[in-house]
Amino acid sequence: MPTATLEQIDPKIREFVTSKRGLLIDGKWVDAQSGRTFSVYNPATGEVLDECAAGEKADIDLAVKAARRAFELGPWSRMTAGRRCQLIWKLADLIESHLEEFAQIESLDNGKPLSIARVADVPLAVDLFRYMAGWSTRLVGETIPVSSPGNWHAYTLRQPVGVVGQIIPWNFPLLMAVWKIAPALAAGCTIVLKPAEQTPLSAIRLGELIQEAGFPPGVVNVVTGDGTAGAALAAHPDVDKVAFTGSTEVGKLIVQAAAGNLKKVSLELGGKSPAIVFPDADLSVAIPGTASAIFFNMGQCCTAGSRLFVHKRIFDKMMTGLSDAAAKIKIGPGLDPDSRMGPLVSDEQFRRVTGFLDSGREEGAEVVTGGKRHGNEGYFVEPTVLTKTNSGMKVVREEIFGPVVCAMPYDDDDLERIATFANATEYGLAASIWTRDIGIAHKLARKIKAGSVWINVHNFNDVALPFGGYKQSGWGREMGHEAIELYTETKAVAALL
Repeated sequence: MPTATLEQIDPKIREFVTSKRGLLIDGKWVDAQSGRTFSVYNPATGEVLDECAAGEKADIDLAVKAARRAFELGPWSRMTAGRRCQLIWKLADLIESHLEEFAQIESLDNGKPLSIARVADVPLAVDLFRYMAGWSTRLVGETIPVSSPGNWHAYTLRQPVGVVGQIIPWNFPLLMAVWKIAPALAAGCTIVLKPAEQTPLSAIRLGELIQEAGFPPGVVNVVTGDGTAGAALAAHPDVDKVAFTGSTEVGKLIVQAAAGNLKKVSLELGGKSPAIVFPDADLSVAIPGTASAIFFNMGQCCTAGSRLFVHKRIFDKMMTGLSDAAAKIKIGPGLDPDSRMGPLVSDEQFRRVTGFLDSGREEGAEVVTGGKRHGNEGYFVEPTVLTKTNSGMKVVREEIFGPVVCAMPYDDDDLERIATFANATEYGLAASIWTRDIGIAHKLARKIKAGSVWINVHNFNDVALPFGGYKQSGWGREMGHEAIELYTETKAVAALL
């Protein structure tokens, strides 16, 4: 397996990822108050890639104070919506001009294939900034004809919620940061961003481009660090809203921490998404589609189609096709141009996923393909298909967040019962339906309790489509115009004339 070395990347990017990184607070790059740093690892080799400042409570406090000043007193509070739109669009242009740089940073830091980051992560980030730039000038209220007697002029205003804390995950480091930053900036909020400690580098580079674009100091602050910094941000009494993407377990802790000042909370959490294949499905579409549903991004997607329900009449054909598709996936370091599946993000995640594989075997699951480590360095796991699984098994109940699918046959044609087993999970983030019968597809889509339901495709997102979950998959929606609602307040004004 090719080695993922820094010699494979642009010298400028190599210089960036091997330099000690500070915190962006009030427009300046500074060391953590404690002077501490933490190591960032290359998941393809397990070797140290970089050292970043380890922000803690004191650093979060400084960043929140800077964001508060920028929101209340700085030029950001007086800036027109049109000028905000221009700055956000300029930032999109800067990211686009550094597309290859961001793709290489994501590949090194997260492990994802460079070929994917080039066409998905970075372009989608650019698209979202441009989409949200337009919303800056469309935050309109209404004139309300009230029913009370008298000569009234009543209207509503849409105003920014204030200082927001944003805590992002490691599976799509740049893209998830942009999902949160873009609507907050469009709404006129100021931000303290806490990237995942496993993958902080693209957020740091984004902070540099935010400065280059001309955003006033304190509008966006970037504090790297571990869960200590995230907890301090969620609990900070001068933060008006916190947005979090990550595990359901940590999401519950965020809610508890936010209760102190009843700050607004939005959460994009875990999933255990069903993919349901009907007997009339086009297998030339369903086989590669359900393979991508679970193996894309090394299975490290909250929407991953990890529970695969296939009608018994086509179950064997699906398993043969899915196994063949898994066996053909080129596994290797993200910088390998031929790689289509990189390593898991960290040793901790590697041990988590392999632990689930052990649990599945112990509970009677059959490994059709994969099921073990790939290679002898880094955090690579083979794409894995498990059969003879049932709803009582840990691998079926819990989110694995790795390239592991649990395939189960069904022999029912009643949509109510199909929806029942699809919904038999504490999560409700996404689902996919594979059939040529459009009537069945849309009827079942109404019955599935998930924020996104896809038909004959999986993992489809667009900047104009809202994204979020039912049940323990979270609160609120990201992307689309619904995302703006997370970062604004509605004020009612009434005047007796």
